[in-house]
Amino acid sequence: MKQNIKAYALELGVDDVGFAAAAGYDSPLTPALDTIFPGARTLIVMAFREASHCESENMRIAMGGRLAIMDFMKSSSYKLSHLLEREYGAKAMMIPMSYPSDISPEAKFGLIGDFSHRHAAIAAGLGSWGRHNLVIHPTLGARVLFSTILTDIELAADPPVTQELCTGCNLCVESCPGNALASEGKTEQMKCLVHSQPYGIGANIRFWKRFVDTPPEDQKKMLATPEYMRLYQASFIGYQYHCFKCYSVCPIGR
Repeated sequence: MKQNIKAYALELGVDDVGFAAAAGYDSPLTPALDTIFPGARTLIVMAFREASHCESENMRIAMGGRLAIMDFMKSSSYKLSHLLEREYGAKAMMIPMSYPSDISPEAKFGLIGDFSHRHAAIAAGLGSWGRHNLVIHPTLGARVLFSTILTDIELAADPPVTQELCTGCNLCVESCPGNALASEGKTEQMKCLVHSQPYGIGANIRFWKRFVDTPPEDQKKMLATPEYMRLYQASFIGYQYHCFKCYSVCPIGR
């Protein structure tokens, strides 16, 4: 069954698939798995190699590519979960790759997700940690995204990657415009977000605070500024990344 499931995913165009026992998933900040799916026994983690759009200095091109791969990831996750339920009588739950997220104060306004695909990938033998706190896949390198399906079928877990894949070149640290990777093993999230999501919720709140304090005759002008137009676009696109440096400069797998 496990090999059939993996073969099906690879035929969809997924780059790699790993399996982990639910008990082997260890993410210190995110909620326990049984708050999502009490009967989960296995994590099926799919790896997707991101193309070279992430190198572009034109962030519309870079983000457009990211949106495309996220669409493919959603489609692949749905098709595989549908197979599990249709062919094997399993229960299968797809975990969102990004949003929707918990934006409550307790979850640091979206900074702590309901689930960590990175920790799932580590548990499923799909890579090891890099200096940039991203997962490095043995053949795909650092330019890889993960999606996860939880199922109540018990499948054998894959062995962990024990090889140290990161070379310690520190290109990710040196290239970070926010100096968010200065402390090893930690990403200073707010320093990252200022550069990676300049039109996120913080920028939105700041804009509207200024707007309500602005005289009516100038409010119309504010609604015609590039700042507002970018906030408007981000409001329906979703999280709009404007920095892929730690990800794109990593030499592993390029």
